[in-house]
Amino acid sequence: MDPKVKNVLKEIKAYLIITFGLLCYTAGWSIFLLPNNLVGGGVSGIGAVIQYITGIPVSYSFFAINLILLLIALKVLGKGFGIKTVFAIIIASLAYEMWPMIIPEEFIAQMSSNGNLLCTIIGGIMTGVGIGITFNQGGSTGGTDIVVLMINKYYNISPGRLLLLIDIFIVASSLLVPTDQGIGARMATLVYGYILIFVCGSALDMFISGSKQSVQLFIFSKKYEEIADRVTYDLHRGVTVLNGTGWFTKKEGKVLMVIMRKTEVSFIMRMIREIDKDAFMSMGAVSGVYGEGFDQIRK
Repeated sequence: MDPKVKNVLKEIKAYLIITFGLLCYTAGWSIFLLPNNLVGGGVSGIGAVIQYITGIPVSYSFFAINLILLLIALKVLGKGFGIKTVFAIIIASLAYEMWPMIIPEEFIAQMSSNGNLLCTIIGGIMTGVGIGITFNQGGSTGGTDIVVLMINKYYNISPGRLLLLIDIFIVASSLLVPTDQGIGARMATLVYGYILIFVCGSALDMFISGSKQSVQLFIFSKKYEEIADRVTYDLHRGVTVLNGTGWFTKKEGKVLMVIMRKTEVSFIMRMIREIDKDAFMSMGAVSGVYGEGFDQIRK
């Protein structure tokens, strides 16, 4: 296949997956969170507060706030801003408008009847997984991510901590939402908002680490050459051969170091057992593996 055609198909696939992730993200808000007057983090959380106070739909405020942030970011950060972020903002804004037209009100009412806590958990999982799908394809939901990038340009502050502080402040703004149910209802909304932040963040971490988690193996075997060949040609993973000395026996030997996805561990363990039942192996989880066969370093 022509490399140019292959790259185009790869980009189309990435945009389709990003679209799916955004649909999952906005569905979590549209079905479980907004109908129950729940508030979360990010621009969607700000849009929710605006909708509860003024009646302006989240789709309008989501697009308007992100548009303003994008214009400021172009001035502060330059034109290196990804087109995928712009695409994500447009698709998410349209999805917020689309879901209420597609999903029957009876279904939303049935989901809401399960209670605010369950809706918070389900909505948090859907939004977290949706963000994770978008992130995995190099996309972004914009919003507070843009604010963090601009602040980080001038101040050395942890992005994760900064995002958490922004989300805490956004959820706290739910106290401004008028209600006839008294301070108890306001505090309940606040607590549900913080639960939502926790569930969404946990779902995001689990999705990303589950799909990208890698392990580092050290294999000690007298049949290291056969094992190295099988790993290279059957599993298509790189192998590094290290020199080692057993301190008890004072004998020199070879140690194989292999880094692979966690999902591939069962294959290599079965293969090693077939070749050398007396092999010794240690395994440890690693993160941030970049290079051929793994993640690419992004700007």
